[in-house]
Amino acid sequence: MFDRNVSRFIDEYFEELDAGNAAIFAGAGLSVPAGFVDWRDLLRPLANELDLDIDLESDLVAVAQFHVNANGNNRNRLHRALIHALSPTTPPTINHRLLARLPIATWWTTNYDKLIENSLRESGKIVDVKFAVPQLANTQPRRDALVFKMHGDIDRPDEAVVTRDDYERYSRDRGAFITALAGDLVSKTFLFLGFSFTDPNLEYVLSRVRMSFQENQRRHYAIFRKRTRKDGETDAEFENAKTRQILVLEDLKRFNIKAILVDEYSDVTSILEELERRHRRQTVFVSAAASNFDPWGEPAVNAFMRALGTALVSSGLRVATGYGLGVGNALFTGAIEEVLRTKTRHIDDALIIRPFPQAIPDKTERARVWEHYRQEIIGAAGIALFLFGNKIEDAKLVPSDGMQQECDIARHRRLALIPIGATGSMASELLKQAIADPDVSDHIKSQLAALAKPVSDLMDLVRPITNLVRDLKEGK
Repeated sequence: MFDRNVSRFIDEYFEELDAGNAAIFAGAGLSVPAGFVDWRDLLRPLANELDLDIDLESDLVAVAQFHVNANGNNRNRLHRALIHALSPTTPPTINHRLLARLPIATWWTTNYDKLIENSLRESGKIVDVKFAVPQLANTQPRRDALVFKMHGDIDRPDEAVVTRDDYERYSRDRGAFITALAGDLVSKTFLFLGFSFTDPNLEYVLSRVRMSFQENQRRHYAIFRKRTRKDGETDAEFENAKTRQILVLEDLKRFNIKAILVDEYSDVTSILEELERRHRRQTVFVSAAASNFDPWGEPAVNAFMRALGTALVSSGLRVATGYGLGVGNALFTGAIEEVLRTKTRHIDDALIIRPFPQAIPDKTERARVWEHYRQEIIGAAGIALFLFGNKIEDAKLVPSDGMQQECDIARHRRLALIPIGATGSMASELLKQAIADPDVSDHIKSQLAALAKPVSDLMDLVRPITNLVRDLKEGK
């Protein structure tokens, strides 16, 4: 699917994501697919007032300064152009949403729009946004993501960094951002997206880091689209543009920024989807419920669930569970015991527990809350494991309809489904659905079929279940 360089980047950047070291630097190109104009088009009407052809201009900061100069240092038209071009209610793009679902706590951008913070809030994260120096001294409690808008925010266009004057005063007026960015470039691994590397502030910071660390700079990454021919471009112009791109990418090596070239902008989405898939497959959702424990008996079932919780956590997986009827405590116990035994992970890194709220008297409201609950916990996982699945209803033993609902949600969210048919009840019904699903590979179907064979000792299932989940986690 990906060429060797892209695959290597995904492997390397995912390691940083998994370690909590990843950061994003977003440029204007990340926002363009939302319908926002780029800098050239934003300044086009202002350039027209100056009788300049914006398409012939390479220094856009100078154009903004020329317009301010021509209006007696009045910036009103420039501010209006920003407000008109960047609507705060524009929904995030697919790339913003994919990035927001990744475990990235540090974000930098030169953009004024709100797409980053809106996408993070949409994904349920607490966001701390900094676009003015005084804000740097304050901390949002329990924040999940810190967003530095080093050139300002659309809500305060009068403070936006736009003109040459603004850039020349930057170290004096906003120097604290330079210090903060330099620190993050040393301690975090950045992915630059939609960025052209023509910003003088970033170049200054990169140069500071380079001079301080010389040959010991941290590696960063930047994704670029390969230069393609524009309409009306001559052969000579096109060849010059390709050569210039090669030289720019070569120059980035001075700052230990590795360039990743893609053919189309849609390739960026594919890369981010793969990173999200890998991240989610670090978490396995366990759907399990039992009121009847035949033919093994309740002690044997609980011992099996406890051993399974231990094995999953010891394999480096995060276990997500709704604390299923009759067996949830045993799974939870095994997972906690393994965390306490090894002392290499925090409990929150190994376990997500979402007990279903029971004390909701209205049946319709309870169903609505439970549906939301299921969507949230399953959405955090990439693998779903289904075990047993029976309950007592009207004094009769029946298959768990809740487990079917969870399987439907997991299928819709494209999780890898692992129903363990050997445990019977609803899990055996879900196995039949998986075997009949054309999207499930023959390799997985054969392993699921092996896990459907009756066992006298449930402990015989622990290792093959764990091996299958680990293979799916590693993309095998």
